[in-house]
Amino acid sequence: MVYERIRSVLGILCFLLVSWIFSNNKKIINWKVIVWGIFLQAICAFFVFHFPLGTDFFKFLNEVVLKMLSFAKKGSYFLFGILSISPGEENSLGFILAFQALPTIIFFSAFISFLYYIKVMQFFIRIFSFVFTKLMNISGAESLCVSSNIFVGIESAFTIRPYIEKMTKSELCTILTAGLATIASSVLGVYVSFLYKTFPQIAGHLISASLMSAPASIVISKILYPEDGKPLTLGKVVKEEYEKPANWVESIIIGATEGTKLLVGIVALLLAFLGFLSLFDFLLLKIGNLFSFDLSFEKICSFIFYPFVYLMGVPYPDIKIVSNLVGKRLIVTELVSYQEMANLISNGVLTNVRSITIASYALCGFAHIASLSIFVGGISALIPSRRKDLSMVGFKALLSANLACLMTGAIAGIVSP
Repeated sequence: MVYERIRSVLGILCFLLVSWIFSNNKKIINWKVIVWGIFLQAICAFFVFHFPLGTDFFKFLNEVVLKMLSFAKKGSYFLFGILSISPGEENSLGFILAFQALPTIIFFSAFISFLYYIKVMQFFIRIFSFVFTKLMNISGAESLCVSSNIFVGIESAFTIRPYIEKMTKSELCTILTAGLATIASSVLGVYVSFLYKTFPQIAGHLISASLMSAPASIVISKILYPEDGKPLTLGKVVKEEYEKPANWVESIIIGATEGTKLLVGIVALLLAFLGFLSLFDFLLLKIGNLFSFDLSFEKICSFIFYPFVYLMGVPYPDIKIVSNLVGKRLIVTELVSYQEMANLISNGVLTNVRSITIASYALCGFAHIASLSIFVGGISALIPSRRKDLSMVGFKALLSANLACLMTGAIAGIVSP
């Protein structure tokens, strides 16, 4: 166990080193941002795993999310009947993603929209924004966007819409990284629905993972693309832009509508990327047969991400399994990886709690190619004049987001039991 924790510590140093190697300008890196970011991550991790009040708080959040999930399933059952009943429950027909997990997105999206209407979300976002702005000395606009990404997805760009036009490339890289390194509350229920039966604490861990990845995204992005300009809102706390609905009913309608759009987008991405993955595996199999060896996407992913997963502190027998999950996330979304992880746990292939915990934290982010196109395209649609700059920093942000998620996994590896 001690050896594995040492590996996790070395992992953080190595992920920072990789960021430094690919940095745009190594001479102007602001190390204050790096130190404070790692400190905030560590404080959050110890609060969740070892501080009694923190442990109890995240257990409470876990129970809240599970209860909300049960409410969401009421609507699914009304619409889809026994098709919506999860495996293990009476009359279940087995796991059907489209009818049992994905519909929760609409409910959670509507609920988050309602929380925005009653100003609960703004309260928490402003707290995190203030902390990031003052402690890490970054611009108020990027700090606000990063804070919003802890709770929402591409919608976070709307909170800083007036500032995007004049943002530096470093700021753009940071907001893209934060969007890719965290998850939206609207999809939280989907991941929880996969894993709560085999890993009951999953909801609390996913919430803390998204929270921890926010400062990690700032740290890595500011190493990869350090600030070389003068941000308009540097050191200033800014307020979010938010068009309040006429009443609470409209807020739920808006949230449900946005959730439906997200649901359709996820379905489209899964259909396309899983199809391409199958095609890719078929071609690899043919190529492998020419040289008399077994070649597949799974083997390639395991090979590429093996050293990174090793450095997160995953127990040796599970490194290959977790590296495959992390690699798949990059190509076919974290949703597929979480679903596969749930299957591995239920089938007794992945049983080590430490491995499961670290994997849960490392996978908790939209750090994949599909989301990159969504974030770049979405923000470009808001501010067309920055399309070229967003495209230029896009792949650097994708690298940054993956390293940030791996760093969060390594932090979990240090403090987890």
